Amino acid sequence: MAEETSLPATDVTSIVSGFEQMMGRFVAGLETRASAFRTIGAEIESLRASFVAGGTSLGELALQILLVVLTTVAVFHLCRRWFGRAHQGAWRRLFALVASIFLAIVAGVVVQRLMLAEGLAVRTLRIWIVAAAIALVGFESLHALLSKSPLGRGHLGKLARDLCVAVGWALVGMATMATLRLWKAGPGIGDVLGTLLFVLPLFAMFCWIVWYHGKTLSAAIAGSKPRARWHGWLARLWPAIVIGFLIVTLATTQIAQTLGVALPSGSVLLTIIIVFLLPHIDALIATRANTALEATRVSFVGIALQQTLRFAVLIAMLTMLGAIWASPLASGFGINLHSIRTEAIHIGLIATAAAFCWNLLGTVIGRIALRDRESAGNPATPYSRLGTLVPLIGWVGKSAIAALAFLSVLVSFGVNVWPLITGLSVFGLAIGFGSQTLVKDIVSGLFFLVDDAFRIGEYIETSGAKGTVEKISVRSVTLRNPRGPVATIPYGQISKVVNFSRDWAIEKIAFRLAFDTDMEVVRKLFKKIGQDLLTNPELSPGIIETFKSQGIANVEDGTLVVRGKFTAKPADVSGIRREVLKAVHHAFRENGIKVVPKPLTGDAPAPAA
Repeated sequence: MAEETSLPATDVTSIVSGFEQMMGRFVAGLETRASAFRTIGAEIESLRASFVAGGTSLGELALQILLVVLTTVAVFHLCRRWFGRAHQGAWRRLFALVASIFLAIVAGVVVQRLMLAEGLAVRTLRIWIVAAAIALVGFESLHALLSKSPLGRGHLGKLARDLCVAVGWALVGMATMATLRLWKAGPGIGDVLGTLLFVLPLFAMFCWIVWYHGKTLSAAIAGSKPRARWHGWLARLWPAIVIGFLIVTLATTQIAQTLGVALPSGSVLLTIIIVFLLPHIDALIATRANTALEATRVSFVGIALQQTLRFAVLIAMLTMLGAIWASPLASGFGINLHSIRTEAIHIGLIATAAAFCWNLLGTVIGRIALRDRESAGNPATPYSRLGTLVPLIGWVGKSAIAALAFLSVLVSFGVNVWPLITGLSVFGLAIGFGSQTLVKDIVSGLFFLVDDAFRIGEYIETSGAKGTVEKISVRSVTLRNPRGPVATIPYGQISKVVNFSRDWAIEKIAFRLAFDTDMEVVRKLFKKIGQDLLTNPELSPGIIETFKSQGIANVEDGTLVVRGKFTAKPADVSGIRREVLKAVHHAFRENGIKVVPKPLTGDAPAPAA
């Protein structure tokens, strides 16, 4: 018993010890940052000496940086304007962007050479040229992404403008910090400039952007109607979620810097931008994927790759968030980050592969359903046999993909999954013996589907219920009554199925006419009505045998019962019947044919006194 209780106590002790070490490092880091603030004066003098030793001054270097950045930006905009007049199309615009960036960088380098900068000044100017190029690419990407976003178009121009200002401020801060490190500035100067002049104002800008453009971000998350209730809640809470994320990110970056494991500023900035643009990126990718699904020239693999890109963007964002939030904590507890990165990469690859297989299967199902609808022509037409079975097969296939992905993740962690598989098999067998009714339902449903007894969209009658087949699951079938009620019937309770929507249907219509009616006139009128139906472009596709007379079917109380019939596709019977009755009514009135009402049964009412 002593050995059993010693292990948990050891684990708790190690956790407490790691927490104490992390707090000790945090307190020491605060003292180090505070002491660095007190040495700023000496560091400024040392930085001036570095400038003098490098043959320049702070004012001269700042002027050179300004000239180089302005030249890079001006040449880029001139090239974009010139290329924009001559080139159209996505690939040509991409080529124009790359060419403009290249020429802008070349112009910046030429200006830097003309200013005869030497030593560290040359490397400093190159830092700012690269920063200006990255800023220009980022601005163009933001405007292009938001201009093509299918959601939240109301204030996207202002949102793009404000994001560009914030991103520009961040890149200026990153370039400034790189310049200070290059000139060996002290930690006090870097901490003050980085924290007070760049980090805090930057996060304040992002929080203001979220608050000011909250409705635009919520509209982007909500998407088009209809939407689920949780989707609406998420849309309303999204601005608050983003602001909370920004606050946590600010606190995490400061804690990491205090612990001496400063996070890469580029990763932090990229993560923030992705969180801002995630709704628009997701909506843009989803729209392109849905458009590609309807285009027959795009392959299944291409559509699946586009849909998997949505999942890849989400995985990339979660990975960056994990790097930002988990790195300081793991470093404080002394956890090996290399092993965590390796496992995270393995899990990410498994999840991405599973997402691709999932999307590939979904794309095949969606394309088959789309072709099935297009071949039917009428949305009310029942599904084909393949269109009915494919969703059920897709559900089974997606369940198998999810199970394999889960087992693969366990294997990547070193877990022996064979006992789990064996246990699930025994558990499933026990459930099978204990749930004979469930097994009966599943087996009966399998045979019904193999026999092609019914399909989605067909009108059937069975087991005291009738309606349109709305859903087919592994265990039951769901019928929608024409008046609205829904009946869910297990397959094991179905003894007989009457299908009213298969292949064709014969509709017979009876008319009660006066005994002296000329039947030859009636026959010709019915034939004329049948010919008119065949010339109707809306009704003719559903007619198999057009309307015609069947002659006198019966004589009742001195009245001729005349029948006519037609054969049509089940989905079109009601529409054709309405047109036939309308045409017969019009023809009888024009030709003076009298229709006799059906006599009342039972005792006649007593005459009024």
